[in-house]
Amino acid sequence: MTLQTIHIAIGEHGVARLTLARPEKHNALSAEMIDALTEAAYDLGRNASVRVVVLTGEGASFCAGGDLGWMRAQFDATRAGRIAEARRLAMLFKALNELPKPLIARVHGNAFGGGLGILSVCDMAIAAATARFGLTEVRLGIIPATISPFVIARIGEAKARPLFLSGKIVDAWQAHAVGLLTRVVPEDALDETVESEIRHFLAASPQAAARAKALARSLGMPITDELIDRVITQLADTWETEEAREGVAAFFERREPSWR
Repeated sequence: MTLQTIHIAIGEHGVARLTLARPEKHNALSAEMIDALTEAAYDLGRNASVRVVVLTGEGASFCAGGDLGWMRAQFDATRAGRIAEARRLAMLFKALNELPKPLIARVHGNAFGGGLGILSVCDMAIAAATARFGLTEVRLGIIPATISPFVIARIGEAKARPLFLSGKIVDAWQAHAVGLLTRVVPEDALDETVESEIRHFLAASPQAAARAKALARSLGMPITDELIDRVITQLADTWETEEAREGVAAFFERREPSWR
């Protein structure tokens, strides 16, 4: 299936390829792409013929975060509008996190902001050694709120704090060290490595794999609707600060914010 912002292909042995398809925008998340990915997660989850899902991106990057047009709309939106859009993104992460199939992220290029959130909800993240990662929101005067429950569920509070607070860009080996990535391999070995991991998942009973995934989630950090609402409220509060207005304006005006 080919949509405007994503591609879905189900191949041999029930291996589905879910591809972000906005290469000219480094697969940045637009509202349309968020909705398409959410729907795809539900559809693949219900499809009994699908055994494993590989999530990847076309072009130079895995996912460079939020689309600039989508971000500009948040800058001009009302509080209610910002909350609605943040919830739209949160429902994508929730749908991917609860997908009852093994979900493998095949990561190359940049994975920033929401892109890093996407790989955080994958059961396994395999990255090229040349890939880069970052939660850069604080550099704009806002916070990585919507993705925060999923990132902290993956790597824990202590390892998340330096990334949350600095907004620094880290390489693949640093991302591996904090637990964001499962494996780091040379770029020319990325596909081969993904295929080798797929074979392990195909050896598992589909029903048992789904139950095992639900079991692991039940024993980890609970990501409830109440928690999602709470972090979205914190994001909405932050958007209303002077520093957020200054930081986002500086970004679009291609200048340094006042605190730099």
